[in-house]
Amino acid sequence: MQARLLLPIAALLLSGCAQGVSNALPPVKEYSPEVQARAADELEALPPNSVLAMMIADYAVLRAQVRAGR
Repeated sequence: MQARLLLPIAALLLSGCAQGVSNALPPVKEYSPEVQARAADELEALPPNSVLAMMIADYAVLRAQVRAGR
């Protein structure tokens, strides 16, 4: 489960690295380092095989895809 948590945590932590602007794609909301750290702590506290953790991982992939399209 811990390896599964690394992708969304990494995506959250790297979300501030996106550059470039495109009007064709929605903006990717930026989160402060404090909010990212809190989210990572809360994600780690979820029970094993949490559906919420799976959904967050999907969200991380979506954010990466939007960023890549810019």
